[in-house]
Amino acid sequence: MRWKTCLPLPEPSLPRAEGAPRASASLATRLRQRAAGWSPTTRGLLWTVGAGLFFCLLNALMRALAQAVDPMQAQFLRYAMGLLVLLPLVLWRGPRNYLPKSISGQFWRGGLHSAGLVLWFLALPRIPLADMTAIGFTTPLFIMVGAWLFFGEPMRWERWLATVLGFAGVLIVVGPRLGLGQGGGELWHLVMLASAPLFAGSFLITKALTRHETAGVILLWQSITVTLFSLPLALVYWGPLTPLQWAGFLACGLLGSAGHYCLNRGLAAADISATQSAKFLDLIWSAFFGFAFFGDIPTETTLLGGSVIAAATLWVARREGRRAAGGAG
Repeated sequence: MRWKTCLPLPEPSLPRAEGAPRASASLATRLRQRAAGWSPTTRGLLWTVGAGLFFCLLNALMRALAQAVDPMQAQFLRYAMGLLVLLPLVLWRGPRNYLPKSISGQFWRGGLHSAGLVLWFLALPRIPLADMTAIGFTTPLFIMVGAWLFFGEPMRWERWLATVLGFAGVLIVVGPRLGLGQGGGELWHLVMLASAPLFAGSFLITKALTRHETAGVILLWQSITVTLFSLPLALVYWGPLTPLQWAGFLACGLLGSAGHYCLNRGLAAADISATQSAKFLDLIWSAFFGFAFFGDIPTETTLLGGSVIAAATLWVARREGRRAAGGAG
């Protein structure tokens, strides 16, 4: 976004200011040309990495808000604010451009996502960010199986190995906190885990919708459907909010809309199973934001597991890129 100064520029600066837009446009053109040469898998991975960064920052802010606001009210406001953020764009481009081709698909997706969100928001204020993210990494396992069963997507050995290594890294991180080998775990960790297959179903429907819907249409109708499904429970547990909390939820709407847009672009660019390994990098982001906002110091297991996850992600990205270029067998 470019900001224009309200003060008049001195005369010697005028030629430089006139050249700046051309230089920026030239840079943007070069970036687009460079990106055009990337393989679909590379573009999908980059969109997925961007989505993860937005979502991890969103989760940190939502965790802070959910500690003072009822989770059901927080869920509703998160998506209602996301819808509010999108409305000016919809009005500018024209509502007709956002009419879905499959209204039933949009509502099925919104229903599954809302059900997963209920469990997710209940556990959110009671689980550290790194634990929450690590547990969420079970979602790609459900997604991969579903993509193989319903979409017939190929499951090459690189993707299986990257996912297994990534999940091994997750177990290194979350295993001690779940009490593996010690006879039990935490109730809220299990609640968070139960949301994974619901989110997987939502993502699979999203992948199907990208065949005939734009990323903008999917994003808008997710905000509409989740807002509608979340409203009844929010009204039951509604409480007053401070101006700072209202501003926080508005920021959540911006971050969530940006994250889902990147996610939808990633799903449209490449096979869903090819991009899931990049989601394991979310653990790095969540550990950083957990430390920055809540003072959570990453443990040795978090660092070790994160290293395994990052290595698996970078390795599969290189393999997929070589395969797309014809250099891998």
